[in-house]
Amino acid sequence: MRSALVATLDTTTAAVVPLTGPDGADWSAQVLPLNSGIRREAVGNPEAVAAVFVHRAEPSAPPPLDGVRVRFQLTAGELRVLDAVARDGGTAAELAWRLGVSEPTVKTHLRRLFAKTGARRQADLVKLVEAWRGPAA
Repeated sequence: MRSALVATLDTTTAAVVPLTGPDGADWSAQVLPLNSGIRREAVGNPEAVAAVFVHRAEPSAPPPLDGVRVRFQLTAGELRVLDAVARDGGTAAELAWRLGVSEPTVKTHLRRLFAKTGARRQADLVKLVEAWRGPAA
């Protein structure tokens, strides 16, 4: 962790540090350099050099989607469709082909995603995922 903090001092690039908890669970720390005075003031400490965001990693979902999954109580299938929409988008048929499922399955997951999240279209789902991404994503 110390090396990640030191590495961000003279850069604008964030670092991601894999961690293991005492129980063996996987965690991830995102280290965001605060090399701008405006950023330092925003976190309330003008002497801060980095912001550190720590979250539990879940292998089945990229970290930003983990928070979305928990917040909206998404199933694994819904999460896969959400991830595909956020990464590349596409029609239901294209998503189905990429995910190896049927088009009606994708449409069902999309309907449920819209109902659970309040989104009205795929672009809203992309915005939702982007809003949950950490600053280092």
